[in-house]
Amino acid sequence: MDMSGATWRKSTRSGGSGGNCVEVADNLPGVVLVRDSKDRDGGTLTFDADAWRTFVGLAKVR
Repeated sequence: MDMSGATWRKSTRSGGSGGNCVEVADNLPGVVLVRDSKDRDGGTLTFDADAWRTFVGLAKVR
């Protein structure tokens, strides 16, 4: 998958202290990418858009 066009943003829940941060790219068609901001080359999780919406919806409830 070509991720060169991904626009990454840090989670609003990550805070500004530089600790445990998650970055999300949701600008590519049909997929959402997730990575650790402290290890950007360490791997990327890929979700289809529906699965990501479900995850975020459930996470908001918690």
